[in-house]
Amino acid sequence: MKAHDGMYIGGAWRPAAGTDTIAVVNPVDEQVIGHVPAGTAADVDEAVRAARAALPGWAATPPAERAAILGALRDHLVARKDEIAETVTAELGAPLPFSQLVHAGVPILVAGSYAELAASYSFEEKVGNSTVYAEPVGVVGAITPWNYPLHQIVAKVAPALAAGCTIVLKPAEDTPLTAQLFAEVAHEAGVPAGVFNLVTGLGPVAGQAVAEHPGVDLVSFTGSTAVGRQIGAVAGAAVKRVALELGGKSANVILPSADLAKAVNVGVANVMSNSGQTCSAWTRMLVHADQYDEAVELAAAAAAKYGDRIGPVVNAKQHTRVRGYIDQGTAEGARVVAGGSASPREQGYFVSPTVFADVRPEMTIAQEEIFGPVVSLIKYEDEADALRIANGTVYGLAGAVWAADEAEAVAFARRMDTGQVDINGGGFNPVAPFGGYKQSGVGRELGAHGLAEYLQTKSLQF
Repeated sequence: MKAHDGMYIGGAWRPAAGTDTIAVVNPVDEQVIGHVPAGTAADVDEAVRAARAALPGWAATPPAERAAILGALRDHLVARKDEIAETVTAELGAPLPFSQLVHAGVPILVAGSYAELAASYSFEEKVGNSTVYAEPVGVVGAITPWNYPLHQIVAKVAPALAAGCTIVLKPAEDTPLTAQLFAEVAHEAGVPAGVFNLVTGLGPVAGQAVAEHPGVDLVSFTGSTAVGRQIGAVAGAAVKRVALELGGKSANVILPSADLAKAVNVGVANVMSNSGQTCSAWTRMLVHADQYDEAVELAAAAAAKYGDRIGPVVNAKQHTRVRGYIDQGTAEGARVVAGGSASPREQGYFVSPTVFADVRPEMTIAQEEIFGPVVSLIKYEDEADALRIANGTVYGLAGAVWAADEAEAVAFARRMDTGQVDINGGGFNPVAPFGGYKQSGVGRELGAHGLAEYLQTKSLQF
């Protein structure tokens, strides 16, 4: 893997302010595959200054021209999709076919959607005797996670570019090579100097500097709820806007009329995707008492088919954390019917696909985000009980409902305290708003709702 030894600032690769580096480790074999600079507050300051200098010109660029550059960005992502997939696989450990389909494929769809939206969006409207303008919020500090390294970058950078904002990106330290590859793509696509800037580094240093910098007008963060609270507090003290996409503990509600086998198998597959490292994963499977034993058997059989083919979790810390949750679930009385905390390989950060039965709603594994390939089956007595359990966590990011009658499923989904619900396995929509209720975040990503996060309004009265 190629690694740059500098920061991408002001349209060029520049030496880092310090000499410290971050080792990038392949989680499959635990081997170091590269090093990137550990950015400092000085690097962030230089990047913010470049972004502020570029802001007036980019904000004044006609939307059609911004759309053309976003279209070029999409085209360059397409041209390098194989390299993108290989890089994500090396850093994250995701199986290559999954990286090709999801980690490389979805960002292409999202970039394309914003190329179209930038060209068609109405940035001004008449409201009575007023003209209301949608203007860029300014300099965006984007702090992205490691679990979907390119998708989360594009989901922030593309709408910010469409809105006329400039960006300073601080990517996750576990997957910085993907971010460096994106900087190359942005350069090749003709994003003007200073409009997009990249600083690699550790969260408590470079990430904190981005959140605190007075030249950053909006902080867009995806990651844990704990860190989101810290960023929200920093931004609040400065009266600075935030967009926070945080944790989840989503419920997969299988109503009695549903096709049980299909709902269980799709539900298990949903959690195993990306080795369970998906904030919107349906990690709690809610099944009626009369069908519960059959669902446990189906889920155990479905999980057993995966073996270690799902890939590892991202690093040693996550490996220990996920296995610790599995042990805690057992200690609190849940029953392991597939998998367990023992590693399936001697090398690499692999976790066995795990299914728990006899899970009570108040258990730790049913309340806290594990972020690994772990499914908890929870029994409910009636629809009111299912709704109480589904809404019974601090999170509200996603979920699923299954029923023979679509209207029945929709009626239940409308009562769930969550930002996105899939009905009977509904597919991913790259232009539908994504974001959470409660402690799962503030704001939305993707589509027109995602673009609105990077805009502010001004009205002129005549």
